[in-house]
Amino acid sequence: MWIMFLGLGTVIALFLLLIYNGVIGYMPPIEELEDPHDKLASVVIASDGTTELGRYFAGAGNRVNSDYKTVSPHVIDALIATEDERFFDHSGIDFIALGRAGVKTLMLGDKSSGGGSTITQQLAKQLYSRPSSNMLKRALQKPIEWMIAIKLERFYTKQEIINMYLNRFDFLNNAVGIKTAANVYFNKEPADLNVQESAMLVGMLKNPSYFNPLRHPERTKERRNVVLEQMVKAGKLPRDEAEAYKQLPLGLDYHRVDHRDGGVPYLREEIRMLMSAKKPVRPSRDKYKSNLAYILAMGQYNTDSTQWEENPLYGWILKNPKPDGSLYNIYTDGLKIYTTIDIKMQQYAEEAVYEHLGGTLQPAFFKEKQGQVTGPYTTNSDELSRSGVMNLIKNAMKQTERWRVQKNAGISEAEIEKTFHKPYEMDIFTYVKENGKYHPGSKSVTMTPYDSLLYMKSILRTGMMSMDPTNGYVKAYVGGPDFNYFQYDMVSRGRRQIGSTAKPFLYTLAMEQDYTPCSQFLNTQPTFGNWSPRNSGSARIGDMVDLRWALTNSNNWISARLVYELGAKNLANKMRMFGVTGHIDATLPLALGTVDVPVKEMVAAYTAFANKGMRVDPVFVTRIEDNQGNLIYSTTPHRSEVTSEDAYYKILSILLNVVDSGTAASLRGRYGISAQMGGKTGTTNSNSDSWFMGFTPELVTGVWVGGEERYIHFNTMALGQGARAALPIYGFYMKKIYADKKLPYSQDTKFTFPADFNACSGEMFTSSGESEVEEVSEGIFD
Repeated sequence: MWIMFLGLGTVIALFLLLIYNGVIGYMPPIEELEDPHDKLASVVIASDGTTELGRYFAGAGNRVNSDYKTVSPHVIDALIATEDERFFDHSGIDFIALGRAGVKTLMLGDKSSGGGSTITQQLAKQLYSRPSSNMLKRALQKPIEWMIAIKLERFYTKQEIINMYLNRFDFLNNAVGIKTAANVYFNKEPADLNVQESAMLVGMLKNPSYFNPLRHPERTKERRNVVLEQMVKAGKLPRDEAEAYKQLPLGLDYHRVDHRDGGVPYLREEIRMLMSAKKPVRPSRDKYKSNLAYILAMGQYNTDSTQWEENPLYGWILKNPKPDGSLYNIYTDGLKIYTTIDIKMQQYAEEAVYEHLGGTLQPAFFKEKQGQVTGPYTTNSDELSRSGVMNLIKNAMKQTERWRVQKNAGISEAEIEKTFHKPYEMDIFTYVKENGKYHPGSKSVTMTPYDSLLYMKSILRTGMMSMDPTNGYVKAYVGGPDFNYFQYDMVSRGRRQIGSTAKPFLYTLAMEQDYTPCSQFLNTQPTFGNWSPRNSGSARIGDMVDLRWALTNSNNWISARLVYELGAKNLANKMRMFGVTGHIDATLPLALGTVDVPVKEMVAAYTAFANKGMRVDPVFVTRIEDNQGNLIYSTTPHRSEVTSEDAYYKILSILLNVVDSGTAASLRGRYGISAQMGGKTGTTNSNSDSWFMGFTPELVTGVWVGGEERYIHFNTMALGQGARAALPIYGFYMKKIYADKKLPYSQDTKFTFPADFNACSGEMFTSSGESEVEEVSEGIFD
């Protein structure tokens, strides 16, 4: 008999030895055991170096490593007491527990006895075993896990094994690892977990789906109490304390986690898209049905090509392979991406947007459009016919998920349209006022999909970016009213006509061509071919006026005369120098802002007016580290000279006057800002686009407000012009900035001019008083 047992033991030992050496089954190489590949979420961090703005992860990959020292000792005690009481005494396999499990399970049929797996074996299973329902495969996996566990014990300390195990476990609900689980379920860091919270999370290790605290709270509580009892048995918790903890509720502070959640969602998405971008491919003319479509595609290609060449973050993944030649994965490589965002300034930017849009513009827009059959669209038939509006609405319906699902199911268009007029319960976007402040929210309503489509199109869009003109660091970035409902980013992706904010580019060109702020032009309506731009007001018609007065008052006639003399092609080239990358139609109306430009490019362009003629590209990311803390990217600001210092001081003197006594004068009276600053308002035809560009020596900020489509806008200039729709956001923002004494910005900071600077032949122009001037938008491009 003993010979039989000896032979059986020899066979088992040989079998395990073959597994240990990789002859039978899969045994990971030593290199992989020493450094197992982690699938870690990448973390986006604010400029303070510690505040997490959000994460990039795929599926259930929301995991960020936590160090053993930063995990609550209650978690460690609960884990060992429940899962592996002799953890510190074995070398990967607990033969006592294994023998007990074998006797109780095989001989006594007690299925609740447990499997005898140690924490190290469970880690081995996490790392290298795929789930299998095949009994034979699972029977082979077990001894393989034993051998891997023995090897893991050779390469890692006990603390490191616990750390890896806790960091890899999937606690469900996008909570992978103890750090994320503590945050998702209790809104805490792992170090701050108390006894009962630690016991609940450890209890989930047995079966997170079965003991899911969101779906099965009572069951999870019972399991938590089992863990507390095990802690008592292990001498880690006094009996009386355990009994008190058992009476407590779970105490969840749950918040759903998504890769889109967190701060500055529009910028985080832009960073992701930039880093993942492919090298641009020149569009082929034969793939486009119309010449206009091809021209627009070429404009985008020019933009992307410029980004590829000049922006190191654009296509960063392709441009910066790992040392082994493979590419970084933003979702699984655990990168730390440090941004330029100042969390307080971002807060003030968002508050300014919500205060003006939620408190003033949106209610006024709803009131103006109330009762219109065409919803938020224009009622001006000269702008767009009734049939044109209905075609736009029909096309919008066809782009919805509701339409696509029914179309794919073979339902006719007529039947699909009927479903759009049947009411349903739904949640829609709204601004909510709490504690005197507005913020994005939602409300539950019963509404037809057709009405909800028009309602959502009624929500005004916006884009705002604020950056340091000396190094390009972007301090605040608001791409829209609410990323949950409106993902399209109007800072970097949306392009809209810039209106009169283009005039400083024209005037800069003039200052380079021996014009001065005092150069005189006749203030009458010019006609060049079939183009006769309109103007607002009747001030000084028929007079000779200087360029300072003309730009201060955003006069269209003088701009038209100026571009006629300087040449539209020269203006287009100058705008390229300012950083405008898309398609530019080099015709005379370009002087009045017919070109489409994103907010990001406009803010970068205006840095030249705050930085002695030097334009600086926006910087979103200062550095990137790998999951080991190694620096793999750092930024260097990219600057380019746009104009000479002499021309710069001349145009600066005018733009300062725009704020002191021109179309932006309300910044002084209405918002009480005394800081020296320059700026320019902009409004396009029919109030489709409202702009304000403002700058100080320390900050350049751009704001755009408009509808989702050009035909969605205010009917009048009362609230539709740049000075009413966009400028107030800037005013609220800067007022908050200057009120925060912890920020390094002061209203006493001024631009410096050379001691001998004289913009004209006489004294520098000074305003006799503040008066806000309206600018025309209707018909300026006719």
